[in-house]
Amino acid sequence: MKKIYDLFCKVEAFVCGVGFLSLVAVIFLSAILRGFHVSMSWNIDVALLLLPWVSFLGADCAFRKDQLVGIDLFVRKLPAKLKIVVELIVLLLTFTLLVFLVYYGIMLTVSDWGRQYGSLPISFSWAVLSLPAASLSMAITAVLKITRGFKQLKSL
Repeated sequence: MKKIYDLFCKVEAFVCGVGFLSLVAVIFLSAILRGFHVSMSWNIDVALLLLPWVSFLGADCAFRKDQLVGIDLFVRKLPAKLKIVVELIVLLLTFTLLVFLVYYGIMLTVSDWGRQYGSLPISFSWAVLSLPAASLSMAITAVLKITRGFKQLKSL
């Protein structure tokens, strides 16, 4: 199971990287072509499709590696056991929020299915789907962190 999760993490990071490079390339190409008075009407829609996927998948990659912005000024000074308890409480609250984001993100994706991009022949739901997909991925990461935290608490 660990190998499957590790492969999933690598694929997620790869997709995030390719998406980011594609986003930058589309915007850069559009800016260059605009200088030559060549219009790319689809560039905004492609950017609107890629940006949420890159942002949310990147957030999961950062969450997995403990690189999200946090305030640990208070927690840093706590004893080890209490520090783990506070981290577990935060992770449990985070997991609860992520479950809500998965549920309501799916509802939003379904309700937006009829909405289309202006210049692309696809549904706007493909961009909205990034919220529940990345939230589910982050929820899995949160469960693994919670499990690890309980093991650390037990060993102290």
